[in-house]
Amino acid sequence: MSNVEKISIALTSEIAAFVRQSVESGEYASSSEVIREALRDWKQKRLQQLQNIEELRAFWQQGIDSGAGVHTDIEAIKQEARKRLS
Repeated sequence: MSNVEKISIALTSEIAAFVRQSVESGEYASSSEVIREALRDWKQKRLQQLQNIEELRAFWQQGIDSGAGVHTDIEAIKQEARKRLS
């Protein structure tokens, strides 16, 4: 590992036991490895959330830029849909 920074974290006893169990079973070499994998997964999830937010903002702006909406009722919408389908 090239650029490692040590930090201290507090875990609930349940999570700490799960981490120890994962190491003792041989699934991971160390508790640090468990935490690194969890943080990589969290980072990926967070980046995806940020991307989703940016896409939503773009769609929102697209809606604003498209101008005012048209007021209509459900029957008019159904009638237009039937016309398009026939």
